[in-house]
Amino acid sequence: MEKKIIYTDKAPKAIGPYSQAVLMGDLLFVSGQIPLDPETMTIVSDDVKLQTHQVLKNLQAILNEAGMSLENVVKTTVYIKDMNDFAAINEVYAEYFTTNKPARACVEVARLPKDVKVEIELIAHK
Repeated sequence: MEKKIIYTDKAPKAIGPYSQAVLMGDLLFVSGQIPLDPETMTIVSDDVKLQTHQVLKNLQAILNEAGMSLENVVKTTVYIKDMNDFAAINEVYAEYFTTNKPARACVEVARLPKDVKVEIELIAHK
């Protein structure tokens, strides 16, 4: 089985020694995305809903580069800075995963890269 690195300039460049995503057979492993605008590499907003929208747009761009969509997602992990933002993040998340909802874990963490409020990683199946 060949390992293929997936990269698109429609999502933020990696800010560390990792790939945006790795395709292994029919499985796509997408690195955690934070709310960076891919053109400016700056945080889009301090608002948790706007941050969540950007994270999901970044994930969609990577999925598209691999020939997939949100419909292919089987598992997500959502990292949030404050569990009090859970409802707001869920509200936005539900706009993107309307049918065929993936399995998910959501955890509060002490700190995220660039002090953002949300990061999401995922696994998709072709």
